[in-house]
Amino acid sequence: MKAIAQNEFGDASVLSLQELPDPLVGPDQVLVKVRAASLNPVDWKIRAGYLQGALPHHFPLIPGWDAAGVVVAAGPAVQGYAPGDEVFGYLRKDHVQNGTYAELVAAPERGLAHKPASVSFEQAASLPLAGLTALQSLKAVNVGPGDTVLVHAASGGVGHLAVQIARALGAERVLGTASPRNHDFLRALGAEPVTYGDALVEEVAKLVGGEGKVDAAVDFIGGHALEVSPELVKDRARHSSVVDGKVLERGGHYVFVKPNHEELTWLGELAAAGKLTAEVQQVFPLAEAAKAQELLEGGHVRGKLVLTI
Repeated sequence: MKAIAQNEFGDASVLSLQELPDPLVGPDQVLVKVRAASLNPVDWKIRAGYLQGALPHHFPLIPGWDAAGVVVAAGPAVQGYAPGDEVFGYLRKDHVQNGTYAELVAAPERGLAHKPASVSFEQAASLPLAGLTALQSLKAVNVGPGDTVLVHAASGGVGHLAVQIARALGAERVLGTASPRNHDFLRALGAEPVTYGDALVEEVAKLVGGEGKVDAAVDFIGGHALEVSPELVKDRARHSSVVDGKVLERGGHYVFVKPNHEELTWLGELAAAGKLTAEVQQVFPLAEAAKAQELLEGGHVRGKLVLTI
């Protein structure tokens, strides 16, 4: 099969299109012909070697944890999928090597869901990691009907989905931090934009009135957002971060996204109902994965970048 892979850690230049053996398919896995794979910031961090202390890595290393495609074979213990099924999933394994920037991927059954027919492969591939991260972050702080929620980095790949998911969970108001150029984008999603910066506490107070605090906050950027979140929530236990485990020292929740079939299915149903849409800034062919990673690493992507295979 053709795949984008690297044989060493480094910048985007270490990525190349290679011919590699087809993946082995375990008893509880399915072989998926990938139609689309989305990029996430963790991809370039893996490429650069930043996650060496967290997970075992093996070369040649194929990046990517998100994919949508068609099942071509199923292991003997698989019960929920058969050849021809259209699926999407968050396909992180316990070691880093056989990712989704490839024509084929062996997918653990636990990380998959059936793709709704009305949802494109590009849209479906954009949902798993970012959508599950958003949903699990919101669940960690018990977002529900009537809440006012603050989403840090609300125009990013995770944040813009969190805005929509918070609404689907019943939140009455969603505030989102973003640079001014993305404020209209947030308004179109149903969020009230707030500008990043030292005046964040005061800006939130002006918007919500009363004691100047929100019911819950979710952090997808770290730094200043992590520092001020405890000041911005009525109950310090109702803030979470995916960026830094130090959130635990501040009374909040640290979220490291986990594969979850039921939650993926729910996200797919939400997308099929027109209540969840991934903003895809740009689509690249597989061979241009290095270019896509460079763009993502620059830090100014709105929504998602997608590879088509």
